[in-house]
Amino acid sequence: MMNPAKGSTSFLLLSLLLVYPIYTSLDTITPDQPLKDGDGQLLLSNQKTFALGFFNPDSSSHRYVGIWYNQITELTVVWVANRDAPLNDTSGVLSINGTRNLVLHTQNRTTPIWSTNVSFSISSTNNSMATLLDIGNLILVQKDSQPVTITWQSFDYPTNTLLPLMKLGLDRLTGLNRFLTSWKSKDDPRIGNYSYQIVTAGYPQACLYVGQTLFWRAGSWTSLGWSGVPKMTSNYFNLSFVNNQDETTVMFSVFSNVAEPKVIVKMVVDESGILQRSLWQETTWVKYWSSPIEVCDKYLKCGPNSYCDPHNLVLFGCKCFPGFEPKSSYDCMREKQRVSMCNNGEGFVKLAHMKVPDTSIAHADMSLGMKECEQKCLRNCSCMAYASANESEGGIGCLTWQGDLVDTRTYSDAGQDLYIRVDAVVLETRHRTYSDSADSTLTYFEYSPSRRDLDGTRRNSNLPLFYLRTIIAATNNFSIANKLGQRGFGPVYKGLLQNGMEIAVKRLSKCSGQGIEQFKTEVALIAKLQHRNLVRILGCCIHKEEKMLIYEYLPNKSLDSFIFDEIKRSCLDWGIRFEIICGIARGILYLHQDKRLRIIHRDLKASNVLLDNALNPKISDFGMARIVGGDQIEANTNCVVGTYGYMSPEYAMQGLFSIKSDVYSFGVLLLEIITGKKNITYHHDGPSSNLIGHVWDQWREDNSMKMVDPLLDEAYLANEVSRCIQIGLLCVQEHATDRPTMSSVIFMLGNDTHLPSPKRPAFILMGTYNSTDRSTSAASNSINEITLSKIEGR
Repeated sequence: MMNPAKGSTSFLLLSLLLVYPIYTSLDTITPDQPLKDGDGQLLLSNQKTFALGFFNPDSSSHRYVGIWYNQITELTVVWVANRDAPLNDTSGVLSINGTRNLVLHTQNRTTPIWSTNVSFSISSTNNSMATLLDIGNLILVQKDSQPVTITWQSFDYPTNTLLPLMKLGLDRLTGLNRFLTSWKSKDDPRIGNYSYQIVTAGYPQACLYVGQTLFWRAGSWTSLGWSGVPKMTSNYFNLSFVNNQDETTVMFSVFSNVAEPKVIVKMVVDESGILQRSLWQETTWVKYWSSPIEVCDKYLKCGPNSYCDPHNLVLFGCKCFPGFEPKSSYDCMREKQRVSMCNNGEGFVKLAHMKVPDTSIAHADMSLGMKECEQKCLRNCSCMAYASANESEGGIGCLTWQGDLVDTRTYSDAGQDLYIRVDAVVLETRHRTYSDSADSTLTYFEYSPSRRDLDGTRRNSNLPLFYLRTIIAATNNFSIANKLGQRGFGPVYKGLLQNGMEIAVKRLSKCSGQGIEQFKTEVALIAKLQHRNLVRILGCCIHKEEKMLIYEYLPNKSLDSFIFDEIKRSCLDWGIRFEIICGIARGILYLHQDKRLRIIHRDLKASNVLLDNALNPKISDFGMARIVGGDQIEANTNCVVGTYGYMSPEYAMQGLFSIKSDVYSFGVLLLEIITGKKNITYHHDGPSSNLIGHVWDQWREDNSMKMVDPLLDEAYLANEVSRCIQIGLLCVQEHATDRPTMSSVIFMLGNDTHLPSPKRPAFILMGTYNSTDRSTSAASNSINEITLSKIEGR
């Protein structure tokens, strides 16, 4: 990420002034040309991107001066001048007064209701002028000065919205501190209860406050993003952070090489205290990130020296740091000291994917690397933890903490490494856990960036290997009573670890079609994949010819056990089915959207979607998945693997697979969820005998609703179900180029926009199939599918 040099924003603004004409009455306010509410006047930016004028919120009669997007259909106000001093009628005038300030007053009174309030040196000439830039910034300039001087800008006084190129944070030279404040309500722009700001105490971090109380920390800047914000990367914008003697600020800019001609992105702190990023797509704002929304997001959810784990139901979601033990439900204290922790063999335990503790009490030394940081903390007997202040490759920067560690949590796909100081006894215990022992059957260790992975490549993730004896004890020696199902690649067992955690163990058969290469693929892939709609791997076990994968246990097993069972399916109302459809779509998009690599699943089907306690879907089985480059959308293979009925035609016939192959499989799955019927075993006495063909026939005759599962008993929104059927048909079109991407699918699912008409689906076949499923799964007992293990491509 590029950190802009000091003054780059001002230089950009001045450059824009020189490029765009600012002397016409359409885009300037001058002493002789005010802006009057009664005349319905607007101040437009040069390219008419933004407008400034008078407005009133939906259900309010009060009038305000504001800036909004001029070329989108939904009124979206991004800045308000007189938010705490509204007008009661349309007599407002925005003008340049005798003190060369931009002021708001009424036609009958010149006393300012609002003013830019800039102090000018004595001058006989009133040369002030206000103009609106195409970045949404209202600026007051001295037009006759050389160079042109910006004396005031709205970007320095944000309201509830952060726009591209707008800075948040502290200007140390002027003392100006820019921060966002929420509206009072949707109809009331007055300053609300919530504020989002950069806190400079200790090591700078972004924080959300309710009143004066800290409500949520975005965490400290790691050079890659805020440590407590999982989704910092985007196809649309780039974040920049500056922390030096002149300023501590953050700013985002829109990528210039995005395919869309105009990308409209904003960040808002809303009236309910939720910070959210949104992207304008066609006719609506699409929210792609918001926080705080999880229980672990709340500041001090857990007490000192503990961290919040959203996957842990014990101790109210809170876990003690290594070397600490519970003092109460939320607090942890040091275990009884067996040895001194000062120059007595102590060391550090690494916790991965952490939001580091509150950095307002941290000490930063940006000259140290991680090895020097460890030594610095080790020499200081009061130092309790350390972490990197710079997560980019080869970054330099050291954070250390003394005393209690507060407001820490773990993530599945974000955060950074945190190193906790422990005494020699704890350190030795941990060392024995992760190292060889004479009576062990397997080495138990953590991967680190310097360790070679199973496939011989370097890795940067943590994946524990389990002792075989641990798995034997957990499954009661693979008792038949613990068997969850039998798949072509081996049985799946339920297990119970000593700490009370339930697990699912996939024990690969020695003659399994999934050999060591597929096993390594699944281990390597799933270890990197962390998403709420993907099954979570806990580790693996390798002993001689034994290969096992250990997953989180999902009590509701697989989706096919629900949608293809008449009794269980009756429990799935349309709301649940729609959430399952959307969850699967989000999981697939996560696999497809990475800029560095794309993951193509190649075996998406109902039995490879598992359901948790709340019936949230989680995609499983990555033994057949393939990685392609971030800019690669298609590949070829001589070994076609997958399941008949879910395989796209170009893949089954030519060995060509792509992200559109997964889209095809999703389309089949979507139609199965709606109808409660299995594509490859469905039979109908008509022109097309399989499910896809029959849905297509009914859709062409405008009778597609006849295909809806009768167990739903018409308790659904017909338009929503009909829309989903059409999306499913769009996904199973014969030619891959005609199918939508998963990002488009998610947009179509969540927005009531016009849908194109689907073309003829692929594989409208006579006859049916019924054989044994020979693919993999973490926990399922479906046996109703054919999995194609190998076909020589043409």
